[in-house]
Amino acid sequence: MNELTDRQRFILSLVIHEYIRSAIPVGSQHMVEQYKLDMSSATVRNELAELTNLGYLRQPHPSAGRVPTEDGYRMFVGSLVTRSELPDTVRRTISHQFYQMRQDVEQWTRLAASVLAHQSRAASLVTAPHHDQARFKHLELIASRGRQVLMVLVTVGGEIFQRFITLNEPVPQEQLSVSAARLTDMLANKTVREIQSLVLELDTLGIDMLGSVVDEMQQADALPSGEIVLDGLTNVLAEPEFSGSEDARRALRVLEEKPLLQDLLSESVMHGSSIGGVQVLIGGEGVMEALSQCSVVLARYGTPGLATGTLGVLGPMRMSYGRTISIVSFLSDLLSELVNENLND
Repeated sequence: MNELTDRQRFILSLVIHEYIRSAIPVGSQHMVEQYKLDMSSATVRNELAELTNLGYLRQPHPSAGRVPTEDGYRMFVGSLVTRSELPDTVRRTISHQFYQMRQDVEQWTRLAASVLAHQSRAASLVTAPHHDQARFKHLELIASRGRQVLMVLVTVGGEIFQRFITLNEPVPQEQLSVSAARLTDMLANKTVREIQSLVLELDTLGIDMLGSVVDEMQQADALPSGEIVLDGLTNVLAEPEFSGSEDARRALRVLEEKPLLQDLLSESVMHGSSIGGVQVLIGGEGVMEALSQCSVVLARYGTPGLATGTLGVLGPMRMSYGRTISIVSFLSDLLSELVNENLND
């Protein structure tokens, strides 16, 4: 697209700020009065018309004001937006909340999702820190009905995997607990390859359980991410663009169906606009039709080679990008510190 003049960039920025605030098409007279501009309404109207011709704005009706297009938002996010830094009081409060549960990995993701949804007033998603290679931490075997046993496998980093196993014959809980404790002692902090290379003296129950542990850990290694936690879905439904609309239903379907969410996380790496480590997808970037009326702000956290995760916000294109980018970036840095402090054995 053509290079904008400084005045056009200024006016485009004001239109987007005002539309984000009000959700009402913005007219020239309103802009002059609202922002006490040192230019006439006619001058602003001419610039709005030019920005419309260039594809950064559109006019819903001939007599209406202007609203941003996807390209307008991209221009705004890429070169116009100023991050709204979080107040120190907010940063301290959030940091204190995480400090209180710094060793409880399971709670990190839930707290991060809650904070993101509250601060952005949109829907949030956070994946648990996921190791490139799962390392065994703990095993529980719980007697169920008849020959069925519930196997609960915990990996370093706090990921939990469960499956029911049917044994050849019933085994009392006491024997199951002894076998689980022995395997936990033998396999502590080992990867699948390291476990497979061990020479262990085990009874029939231990051999069966070891095979199930190896199978579960191989599946864990194949997962693209850890557990996904969502929050703030009602925030999206409350926006005027989505109130009872098909757009909202399509967006929520992405959040509610894990395969679609995994696609979203994959597309963020390939197509997201990077801003200081934060990626912004506007209108699905032409690859996810269900998000054609949405924007997504995402960031990775953690340490490559150790454990990584993703956190982000999904809302209407008319979102407060400055504040959203700021909170996503802040929490990404905070969770990265927690990963390094607690998972780097």
